[in-house]
Amino acid sequence: MSAVRLAVAVVSTALTISRHPVVRAGVAAVVSNPKARETAITTTRSVAYNAGVIARHVLGRNKS
Repeated sequence: MSAVRLAVAVVSTALTISRHPVVRAGVAAVVSNPKARETAITTTRSVAYNAGVIARHVLGRNKS
């Protein structure tokens, strides 16, 4: 599977999951609690960074 198709699949899956009522209720609960909100922000940033590291390992760096 090409990287573009994989990215499209991941984004469409994320959009589908984000529309689920249980997920929306969970997000609303996290937003109303400051401590949980801070933890969610920190975790999201960490996961995004790690995903970037993995992507660089898998795809390699551009040697221009």
